[in-house]
Amino acid sequence: MEERKFCQCCGMPLDRLQDAGTETDGTPSADYCRYCYQNGGFTAPDATMDDIIAFNLKFNAENGHPMGTQEEAEKMMRSWFPTLKRWKEV
Repeated sequence: MEERKFCQCCGMPLDRLQDAGTETDGTPSADYCRYCYQNGGFTAPDATMDDIIAFNLKFNAENGHPMGTQEEAEKMMRSWFPTLKRWKEV
């Protein structure tokens, strides 16, 4: 079974090719989603990990808590996001 891929910025599943961001030459990004990365750069280059977590928590609340309660979702993101490529060295 193939390992599931996730955006290395926001954690969004990259299950479909159309969910991938794009490199400068238009090819799909192997690491980032279309919301975080377009044309070879981050769509919010100054965003911090806390900004992305806050955005995801807003999405979680607006969409019926697919990531669990706000407290559970935040705890999960705070433990997982530092391991993602964009935040690893921050």
